[in-house]
Amino acid sequence: MPNTKELQNRINSIRDTMKITNAMYMISSMKLRKAKSKLENTEPYFESLKEEILNILLHFPDIKDRYFRNSDEELEQELETKRGFIIVVGDKGMAGAYNHNVIKEALLHINQDDRLFVVGEVGRHELAAEGFNVESEFLFSATNPSMHRARVISENIVEMYKEKELDEVYVIYTHMVNTMKSEVRKERLLPLKTHTFLKDEMIEKAMSEQGGKTREQIEREAEDWYNIYPGPRKVLDKLVYNYITGFVYGVLVEGSASEENARMMAMQAATDNAKEMLGELSIQFNRARQSAITQEITEVIAGAKALKKKKKKKAVL
Repeated sequence: MPNTKELQNRINSIRDTMKITNAMYMISSMKLRKAKSKLENTEPYFESLKEEILNILLHFPDIKDRYFRNSDEELEQELETKRGFIIVVGDKGMAGAYNHNVIKEALLHINQDDRLFVVGEVGRHELAAEGFNVESEFLFSATNPSMHRARVISENIVEMYKEKELDEVYVIYTHMVNTMKSEVRKERLLPLKTHTFLKDEMIEKAMSEQGGKTREQIEREAEDWYNIYPGPRKVLDKLVYNYITGFVYGVLVEGSASEENARMMAMQAATDNAKEMLGELSIQFNRARQSAITQEITEVIAGAKALKKKKKKKAVL
């Protein structure tokens, strides 16, 4: 059994570590609330963008736009599809299985020919070590996501898509379902699918805002929209760009919130384990101290007995 000094050193070390894990828990909690607040404040704007895109698609069901494609038949005829993946990982560890889960999901979908746009230092190092084509100039942090960062990322990706450097763009990120559950998702960012916007509940809402008109009536009135400058297609292109920016921003915030939530849970588990270890070590320390005290008392008593015998022996002589 370790002596009392060794046990005391271990107890002090665990207490110091527990202070760190508890502080990290509090910091992650604050960052999580901040990330959630950002998302809640911006969601109404991007929801209204989706509604405006829906209105244009309802009025012009046959409109052709480079950002939309519902069928993959044309793409399948090509010999090679140029794909890009935006992968949102963390900048540091100590967040449980957060980074591992994202990278594991990414490895199921990517191949050596894909171009990887990795947000987060951990993901860049891991995927580059695996030999994948990680864009070296795409250096963005996953910490403190901002609208400016989302706009820069969107501009780069949309420009590559317009220049046909990429045929498809996917996003792999972590969605926080609730405080106890997160799931890694893979979603196609470009090209968009019309049915993403033409959902039944959204159509019903748009029609109610049109005074209860049927979809056929809305389509018949579409000719009046051509008088709007600069035209429905250019308006749609601008709305789609803003929608993509909002989608990227939402992904960055979701990833940041999921990371901080995972770190909170990991630090809480570490703190709980430290408390449990302190309890066990305290029992061992008390037993060791009691054993040492008992041994000292035994030695004193034995010494006293020996001294008493020695005095008796001298008295006899």
